[in-house]
Parts: sequence; C-alpha cells; structure tokens
Amino acid sequence: MGTLALLDALWEMPAEKRIFGAVLLFSWTVYLWETFLAQRQRRIYKTTTHVPPELGQIMDSETFEKSRLYQLDKSTFSFWSGLYSEIEGTLILLFGGIPYLWRLSGRFCSYAGFGPEYEITQSLVFLLLATLFSALTGLPWSLYNTFVIEEKHGFNQQTLGFFMKDAIKKFVVTQCILLPVSSLLLYIIKIGGDYFFIYAWLFTLAVSLVLVTIYADYIAPLFDKFTPLPEGKLKEEIEVMAKSIDFPLTKVYVVEGSKRSSHSNAYFYGFFKNKRIVLFDTLLEEYSVLNKDIQEDSSMEPRKEDEGNSEEIKAKVKNKKQGCKNEEVLAVLGHELGHWKLGHTVKNIIISQVLSFCLTVLSRRFEFQADAFAKKLGKAQDLYSALIKLNKDNLGFPVSDWLFSMWHYSHPPLLERLQALKSTKQH
Repeated sequence: MGTLALLDALWEMPAEKRIFGAVLLFSWTVYLWETFLAQRQRRIYKTTTHVPPELGQIMDSETFEKSRLYQLDKSTFSFWSGLYSEIEGTLILLFGGIPYLWRLSGRFCSYAGFGPEYEITQSLVFLLLATLFSALTGLPWSLYNTFVIEEKHGFNQQTLGFFMKDAIKKFVVTQCILLPVSSLLLYIIKIGGDYFFIYAWLFTLAVSLVLVTIYADYIAPLFDKFTPLPEGKLKEEIEVMAKSIDFPLTKVYVVEGSKRSSHSNAYFYGFFKNKRIVLFDTLLEEYSVLNKDIQEDSSMEPRKEDEGNSEEIKAKVKNKKQGCKNEEVLAVLGHELGHWKLGHTVKNIIISQVLSFCLTVLSRRFEFQADAFAKKLGKAQDLYSALIKLNKDNLGFPVSDWLFSMWHYSHPPLLERLQALKSTKQH
C-alpha cells in the first residue's frame, strides 16, 4: 500500500514536476544501463589475461597485454567522467541552472539594447554561454585523457600549447557554425505554424548534408594539414581500384594525423561525381612520420654519452607503429569503397533520423557487407592482415562482452570479422 500511495502522490503532482521527475528518472536509467554494460566489458578486460587460442597465431602476448591495460585505463576514465557528467546534469536541473542561464543571457541582451521581444538573440546568447560552460567543465577531463592516458600508452603527439590552441580554434569554429544555423532553425520554428516540426526536420537534414559536403574541404584543413598523395604505385593502384567499381574519384589526400595522435584511419567524402579519399599518414607504413623518426633513431650510431638511451631506442624500434603496406591499404580502401558501392552512407543518413541503436545494429551488418565486398575485389588476405595490424597499432582489445558489444560497437569485434574473412580467405 505504501508504494501505491507514493505513486498516487507522484501522479497528483503538478504536470511540470511530473515531467521534471520523468526526465531525471530517464536520464539515470540510461546512465545505469550504460554503466552496467561498461562493467560487463571491464570484467572481460580484467579476467582475459591470456591471448585466446584462436588469436594465438596473429597476436603476441605483449601486444595483447598492452591492449588490455590501455582498455582498462580507458574504462576507468570513462566511468569517472560519465559519473561526473551525470551528477553535473542532475545538479543543473535540481538547482535551476538552465533557467538561471536563460535569465543571465536576457541580462546580457538588455545591456546591449535588446528587449524581451528579441527571443532569437537571447537564445543565441544562451547557446553561447551553455557551450562555453560545457567546454570549460570538460577541459580538465580532456586534458587528463590526452596527457595522462593517451600519453601513457604512447598515442599522444600533442604539446600543451598545441592542445590549447586547437581547443580554442574548435570552440570558435563551432560557434561560427552553431549560432547562424540555430538562428535560422529558431526562425523556422517561430513562423512554421502547426507543421513547424516538418520544416525544422527538413532544415536540419539539409544542414547535415551541407556540412558533410564542406567539412573535409573547408573545416578539417583549419585543424590538420592535407597534402595530395604523391604520384606512385599506391596512387595508381587506388585509381585503378576506384575505376573498376565506377567510384568517381577526383583526389587522394594524406592528412597529417601524426601531429595529434598515432591512431590511424581512412575515409572518403563528397557527393555525386566529386569523391575524395583521405588517408591518415599513420596508416601508411612508408609515409608515417612516426616510423621515420624511429628509423632515424635506430640508424644513428650511439655516442658514448648516449649509451644510457640505447635501451630506449631499442624499445622504440621494437614497439614501432607499423602502419600498413600498400596492399593492405588498398584492402582497407576496398572495404571503405564497399560502403559507397552498397549505398551504406545514404542508408545511414536515413536510419539516423530514427534510432541510434538501430543504426548501430545496421552499421555492424554493413561492416560485414563491406568486408565481403573487399573479398570480391580479391583483397581478403590483405584485409585480414590489415585489420590485425590496425588493431595492434591502435591497441584494440579483441575480446568483448556480447551485450556491451551489441549496444555500443558500430563495428563488429575483430574476431568476428576475421572469422568471416577466413571462410573464403585467399591462399
């Protein structure tokens, strides 16, 4: 009876308090669910201390242990940062942080001569203050992640000065995009009448497509250096492969990702007949600045005064980030081009207007399909070895809790992808 009475009392509360309580309840329910899944995966990291038999031929115990410790550190960081974020959000709601920020933005507007009728102007000031608050409270966590965790495991390549300049630049660029787009969206909502939500949805979809189109050409170069891939065998083979599947390739770029991190990646972008491919320099074995630095260290004759550093040099050579050979780069691109050929990009955009979980499930299916497409291009063997190398270079942990993996991973676990490739792998 006591529980029923409590529920009745809650139901009899004013509507705004019921909504407030429902928002808090939903937020903490999602957080606890995510934490439960993370703890399941953390248990995997803790208990799986030996290379699984099926990985014995492709992963050594030293790399496996490095990966395990890296993922454990990331898991610990994720727990504390997630808990802080949830508590911060709850306190903001409980103590009226959002109404306070709205009133504060109104005061700033009145100082500038804008009255209460300038709702859109006040909304933009509110957004500016909210994103500034978020950036400042998130800065210590970002610093710790970069200069403690990523540094400890050999991925960070940034200096503190570079990091801070980058953070300021990101904030400014974000405001230059967010504020004009938000003002237009608010105007559409204001004049849209009963069907404002349809117009707002179409507008946000159009903005998303425009940003996808211009990002690599006009936004990404503000942060990283993009250079055309030099003429040579790799570029020729990329062009031949693109032509074989009617991919309208116009340019191939190499981005200097190594000044930020030693993680590697590759992607394509563009619409219609104007497609470009971007390769991270850390992906290319012969192009990586990191590899060149290590080669220079290993080739230098040790001087007497440097004898104490010889062990460090040997360690760097032993742990060098290999990147991928040209054949393996082509196999990775074969997989990425499979996403284009099979229409995954457009499907993802459509599905993303529904539910993120559905997108995760669909994305995993797409990854298998793209792997299968790379096999049809005759790249099964090279993709197999490339996936292993990329997993090793990025210290990816190959063992996952099935529920955590299903909920979070947009890419299938390494073992599942290797097993799918192995069934028809070229010998």
